[in-house]
Amino acid sequence: MSGTMAVRCTECGREHEYAAPAYPCACGTPVAPPLNRRAAPTRVTHRTWEGDWVTVRCGSCGRADQWPHPELGCSCGTVLRVPVISAARPPTTGGGDPGEPPVAEPTASRAAFRPVTIRTARDAVTTVARYLRWLGHQDIRRADQRQPHGIGLAARGVVVRVHPLVEPASPRDVECLWLTAMAASCDGVCFSLAGYTDDARDRADGLGVALFVLDLTGTPQPVNAAAVGLVATGAGR
Repeated sequence: MSGTMAVRCTECGREHEYAAPAYPCACGTPVAPPLNRRAAPTRVTHRTWEGDWVTVRCGSCGRADQWPHPELGCSCGTVLRVPVISAARPPTTGGGDPGEPPVAEPTASRAAFRPVTIRTARDAVTTVARYLRWLGHQDIRRADQRQPHGIGLAARGVVVRVHPLVEPASPRDVECLWLTAMAASCDGVCFSLAGYTDDARDRADGLGVALFVLDLTGTPQPVNAAAVGLVATGAGR
């Protein structure tokens, strides 16, 4: 069950009304972990990956992703982990639902990307820079040419646009990035917090622009074939 519920502090007994935060799925739908009203909150004394993250399934596209486990800070100083209902993560298969975003497998020589939670536009740019380094780009800098919206980054062989706005990126956003990349003889790569319109995805597929969605956990997700290829081969493509 989602919505709100009363959470009582295990230390001081204060009661708080709590609503789980929603994060955008790769398909663009806001997703919030369902709260478990039958379980009691627990005090956070130390952190582990299993405790800090929870698997949540999108009700629109069925995608299951890792999201920050909801927490509540009491005025007494106690941090409470709010109980939620975790979804089972489906096994990865070679087929897959054609309606699901493509799955990219990193090269064996590259360790798994370590995400950082995104709270601000600056966090989004920092995450993209970290992700580009993970792909093998070490010479990351601000782009010389500004984009109509968002923030431009560049590295050897790529021009990158970070779209930290609340509305999905449009076909014009994709086209402007593509023109900038063409002028520099580079590949165009776009990262968006709010996803893309259907027309923008179609335009990107036609132009070969790689599209990624930035979820608030700080893990970029490829949403078209160009992005999947970039993740698979990295900067050595």
